[in-house]
Amino acid sequence: MFDSLKSMGAIANLLKNKDELANAGKRVQERMDALRVTGEAGGGAVRVVATGKMRVESIHIEPAAAAGFAADEDSRLMAQALITHAVNDALIKAQEQAQVAIASEAEALGVPEIADKLQGGLGGLLT
Repeated sequence: MFDSLKSMGAIANLLKNKDELANAGKRVQERMDALRVTGEAGGGAVRVVATGKMRVESIHIEPAAAAGFAADEDSRLMAQALITHAVNDALIKAQEQAQVAIASEAEALGVPEIADKLQGGLGGLLT
């Protein structure tokens, strides 16, 4: 109960300084705009670059792997699985970096508990 009251007090203080809160939001946005992470699968046979906005920027398939993908149905299914895994790996890394950025700003604002509450949806900061 006291933790909730403490959080509410910290949020009330933040709302008094809307400029500081807005600047923190801008800094997180800038970090996410600049962020690029690489996910991979198959020992690097498939690599995906994702942005901090949770968008896939590029997919690279090693030529040797690509040649094998066209062989048969099993190869096609393997290609799909590798691409899916690489995309998910990249997006997980981007989400982790977003959580780090938000936690850093929340700590700087004196409300680290807010970052814990936002971790699920990241408070709409990435849309």
